Amino acid sequence: MIPEKTDVLVIGGGPTGLLLAGDLARAGVAVTLVEKHAHGSDLTRAFGVHARTLEQLDARGIAEEVLAGGATIDKLRLFDHAEVDLGKLLDSRFPYLLITPQTHVEDVLRKRALELGANLVTAAELITFTDTGDGVDAQVRHDDSTHTVRAQYLVGADGYHSRVRETLGLEFPGKSVLKSIMLADVRLSEPPTDVLAVNGVGDAFAFVAPFGDGWFRIFAWNRRNQLPDTEPVTLEELREVVQRALGTDFGMHDPRWLSRFHSDERQVEHYRVGRVFLAGDAAHVHSPAGGQGMNTGLQDAANLGWKLAAAVQGWAPDGLLDTYHAERHPVGQEVLRSSGAIIRGAMLESKIGQLVRNTLAGGALSLPPIAHKIAGSISGIGFTYPHPHGANHLVGTRATDIALTGDTGRLYEALRDGTFVLVTPTPVAVNGQGERVRVAVAADPDQRPMLVRPDGYIAWVGARGQADLDAALADWVHPA
Repeated sequence: MIPEKTDVLVIGGGPTGLLLAGDLARAGVAVTLVEKHAHGSDLTRAFGVHARTLEQLDARGIAEEVLAGGATIDKLRLFDHAEVDLGKLLDSRFPYLLITPQTHVEDVLRKRALELGANLVTAAELITFTDTGDGVDAQVRHDDSTHTVRAQYLVGADGYHSRVRETLGLEFPGKSVLKSIMLADVRLSEPPTDVLAVNGVGDAFAFVAPFGDGWFRIFAWNRRNQLPDTEPVTLEELREVVQRALGTDFGMHDPRWLSRFHSDERQVEHYRVGRVFLAGDAAHVHSPAGGQGMNTGLQDAANLGWKLAAAVQGWAPDGLLDTYHAERHPVGQEVLRSSGAIIRGAMLESKIGQLVRNTLAGGALSLPPIAHKIAGSISGIGFTYPHPHGANHLVGTRATDIALTGDTGRLYEALRDGTFVLVTPTPVAVNGQGERVRVAVAADPDQRPMLVRPDGYIAWVGARGQADLDAALADWVHPA
């Protein structure tokens, strides 16, 4: 049902919008999500969930459910024999890449959002909206009628062809990187080991990843045969390109679907305009290399949700909503750079260039600092947010899963209420902020006091006692 009023109106029912709607509902915020399709599509490009995203899902109690629908791989093979060993490089409960269809992730997120009370409306489409300064008036078409919805804030999670971005008049600068990328789910008679393999040989590149249920996701590109997105893909074409790029077609057979698309690199200049925000593919798109697209959108939502809840409920400090753009726009830029570097490396045409690429990649990944940086970038573990001058170096970094005393057990379990978590070696008072700040006692008595934001990033590291803590809380949580 389309309401006349809602606190937050989310446009787009993909993974980004669904996670955001669930987080807002968990916080007690009235949220309506509008999705133009009546039913989700089974033909999805996203296929992987990285470690940082799995940590975010763990902080919502749904990581295990998502993990049950896929297969994990702990090594990524880039260009011939260069490997990124996630199992050794990632300090996480999830030191691997989960291969699972986007549709499975959406199913879990949709179920959670509904259980928490989010209002999800399908077969409904945003027509236009106006930011009035004290709210947003949106016109939504549903059941052959046009409805006016008054919201405090509006979020565009409506993808590459975002109506929200278009209505704001924002450009989407960038360019098409690759045309005629083939995408398929197939069976393999001779499947590879549990390694995601990526390689390019100048006129072709391909990668293959296992879903764990007998199906494999294939991406392939053929420089010799550049066709429009509307042209069908044949199994024979796919086999030939994969054979050229990876040295075998793995006995490919029985495709359940095949598709063709083009890949762009684009990013909007502003993630926030007044009371309107952009997230996911509405804000940034990039090549499929590294499998970071859906993950970046989900982490956008994890960053934005608690901040919108704070604004709606009146406890947001000045400037909190502006930190969404300040923190997530640089991450989007970095994903564009890293995924672009992989795809351009795979596209190298000359044999000498390929040899240099393979040698440099193998050499770089043999150096631990570089290997850790690459693994952190691909997985999302290594992304950090700006921190104030003079703050502890841990501020703005992602919090590890600290062991706690009592029934909770772990930090990411303590985060499931959607509040700040103050991790301390001994119990302390938080001076009237009990509803928004949970105190958790660390199992390690030498643990430094640490305030962790609802999205799992460190807001403050203590050193000087209660006065220092009170000042930190005042920076992040204002009285409602």
